[in-house]
Amino acid sequence: MTTNQCAHLIAGGFPPGSAAGHDMDYARLQLLQKLQFEDQLTVTVANDFQDIERWLPGTDFLLTYVAGPYPEGAGNEALQTWLEQGGRWFALHGTSGGKAVKTEHEGRPVKKMIKAEHHRTLGCFFLNHPPLSEFQVSVTGDHAVTQGLPEMFSAQDELYLIELQDPDASRILLTTELAKDPSPPGFGFFYDEDTSLRADGKTRVLGYARDVGRGEVVYVGLGHCHTGRTNGQSAVDASLQPDGIMPAEFHGVWETDAFALLVQNAIAWGTGRP
Repeated sequence: MTTNQCAHLIAGGFPPGSAAGHDMDYARLQLLQKLQFEDQLTVTVANDFQDIERWLPGTDFLLTYVAGPYPEGAGNEALQTWLEQGGRWFALHGTSGGKAVKTEHEGRPVKKMIKAEHHRTLGCFFLNHPPLSEFQVSVTGDHAVTQGLPEMFSAQDELYLIELQDPDASRILLTTELAKDPSPPGFGFFYDEDTSLRADGKTRVLGYARDVGRGEVVYVGLGHCHTGRTNGQSAVDASLQPDGIMPAEFHGVWETDAFALLVQNAIAWGTGRP
């Protein structure tokens, strides 16, 4: 690994200081613990993308685990430029989200995600996720981040439905099969069209890599975790909890060998370590 490298970790919710339905302290600590084993790597930490343009010039590797915060304006422009100049960004879970607005559908109030400029930079846009469930993840792409992973592994998680913004330039790394969003009425976020469904009518992208100039983005939609204090949802799929009771504490894929290896690989890729 090149000496004197810097990684910048963003982990937090919106509004500032909020957990936003996740165990942010747990996710932040897990990522920091993995980063600490990298020699000659300085790590800086933030809760959101505020003033990210101040941090990126000295950053080689960006990691993000957020629920609500997103880069905008000068921050998003700086991020785009940083990537084009060779930066590497490993984006997890809610990084594909952003701002939601309240509206109505068929006479009932709903929330709907709004596509923004940062989704183009990242390369995907979050539509919704069904209730927590257990599903199979297929490793479909050869990349440094997927090295050593089994061809398929089980995940207990939120199955993210994401719309690729640049599908022709996106190298698909992880997929799963789900023909139809099983979310109950009023659950999660409303969307006009299920643009996350692939042409075969069953495949969903959970992870991809995308070149941006001399840099690269790797996004993985996995990684939900919560505590009883931070959980923001009540519906859970029978594949995860047959009794229908939401686990008070949930760390899901964070406690699996496959996800641990994926994150370790991502750090090695991001820091340029063989």
